[in-house]
Amino acid sequence: MPLELPPVQNNSLVLYKSRPARVTAIGDKIELELPDDKSIKVRKKDFLLLHPGPIQRLSDLHPLTGEIEEACEMLQGETTNLQELAELIYSEFSPSSAWATCELMLEGLYFYGRPDSIYVRPEDERQNVIATREQKVADKEAKQSLLERIKKGEITEEDKSELNDLERFSLGQTKKSWILNELTTGASQANAHSLLLKLGVWDEMRNPYPERSGFVTDVSLPALGSLPEDERLDLTHLEAFAIDDEGNTDPDDALSIDGDTLWVHIADAAAVVNPGSDADIHARGQSANLYLPEKIVPMLAPEVIPVLGLGIQETSPALSFGIRLNDDGSTAGVTICSSRVKVKRLTYANAQEILDTSPLKEIYAFTQRFAAWRTQRDAISLSIPEVKINVVNKKVVIKPLAYLDSREMVSNAMVMAGEATAHYAIQNNIPFPFTSQLPPELIEHPTDLAAMYAYRRKMKPGEVNIRPARHTGLGVDHYSRVTSPLRRYPDLLAHQQLRAFIRKEPLLDEQLMMQRIGEAETMTGKVRKLERLSNRHWTLVYLMQNPDWEGNAIVVENRERFSMAIIPELGLETRITTSKSLELNENIRLKAGRIDLPELTVHFSIL
Repeated sequence: MPLELPPVQNNSLVLYKSRPARVTAIGDKIELELPDDKSIKVRKKDFLLLHPGPIQRLSDLHPLTGEIEEACEMLQGETTNLQELAELIYSEFSPSSAWATCELMLEGLYFYGRPDSIYVRPEDERQNVIATREQKVADKEAKQSLLERIKKGEITEEDKSELNDLERFSLGQTKKSWILNELTTGASQANAHSLLLKLGVWDEMRNPYPERSGFVTDVSLPALGSLPEDERLDLTHLEAFAIDDEGNTDPDDALSIDGDTLWVHIADAAAVVNPGSDADIHARGQSANLYLPEKIVPMLAPEVIPVLGLGIQETSPALSFGIRLNDDGSTAGVTICSSRVKVKRLTYANAQEILDTSPLKEIYAFTQRFAAWRTQRDAISLSIPEVKINVVNKKVVIKPLAYLDSREMVSNAMVMAGEATAHYAIQNNIPFPFTSQLPPELIEHPTDLAAMYAYRRKMKPGEVNIRPARHTGLGVDHYSRVTSPLRRYPDLLAHQQLRAFIRKEPLLDEQLMMQRIGEAETMTGKVRKLERLSNRHWTLVYLMQNPDWEGNAIVVENRERFSMAIIPELGLETRITTSKSLELNENIRLKAGRIDLPELTVHFSIL
């Protein structure tokens, strides 16, 4: 039966925002007295009439004892209203019984609905509600207890599994953390990371950046195709050398020389990775190998190395680039072919020791001619200190990469191959992934470290496009990366086009090339950023493992409130705050101080 009450009048009892209120004045708007003795004017539709009154004070509403269970049994399966239910439970309909009944309805355990249509909750539902509420209370108490232990820094082993909320937030997998919110700590990933370290859930060996970026490091890689029985030019009579850093596991380039031709041999990745294959799609989506100090995440299945790695087997399949130079050092022509080579592996240090003996002596001289030509065309050479960072048995090892002529020789040969191949693609109208770089704005060629640092900051990023354009940094009119198809997707894409052209098979058209370049380039920036963050993380861990570290640094930039310095033995750029005036290129001695690993900051003091 619907609830029938007289119109609202002064001293009526009403429901306003789940609280009782008393009508004190009636006009265009209704004035209500609230439980906190405040008054408010509202519209009629903003409240519900509970009892016509009169009620002189809200404090007159007193608790009542009634027959709730009996009322439930009598009304099971029926709908009632506030007045009927109040009379049934409390044997009266008064302001107090009206409010008491309304509270039961709002509580929702026995009854639910509105004053004019109230439903009785069945017994089984009531038990579920009770169980749910009891569980909420228990959960709340457990959370409060956990928070107290977190504040004291006294969590148990069992607690660590309950901190998933904090871990997921720190890794960027959720946008909120109830733990941080309850602790009134700023809800940042760095703060979550800091708390996880403080509580011992994580230690400094946890690098959060791969997971935080959404990068999956343990994905199952698609299988590769089998190596076809191609006709290959036999170049095994030439001494070929794969020269890399110590510990390199994926040798994908080698050098040899034959009279006036320098051969750059590259792992023939396109022979086992067909365009559009699962392996190709995955490599495109990752864009490049991810090189972390603690591990390498390859873009191609590791099985490719024993098959294509140069110098792994007695002989290796390759895509070889035979380059000839003009008298001035410019490229005269290039031969590109599938080949078979016999490769000896060397470290840069090994190669340096025998650089004055044949055939490395002739290879070095050949690459120097090309380098001199590029220098005349305003190529830029930046000698900014670099290091190699590795994590070995939970120990961070940082080794500076020394400047070696052997390293420069290999670098020049790779540029030579890229420049010659770009020219080859242009001549033969092959849709190709060209790499270009615009010049920086109004800056002279650098001659010292501070100038090189300033020049690098002004350099425009390289771009990959199907339209060839000048690469300012390298000093060439056109260029393409072709020397690392096992670890960079644009190089693999270039190899796929070259293989198709040589075999007179259909080429990917410009639209497909642009699409694939775009997909890969989207990830390339993310991969490089992830590598930078990870390298900085492990550099700070190295300083934590060597708390008495002291070392030399070179001032490369002065700003209004601080200077920037490079620490060569760490490959680290850092701020230096001091009242002392520092000169550009000045050598200073630093000592590491306070380290904030989650914020990736370290404070150095000048000795």
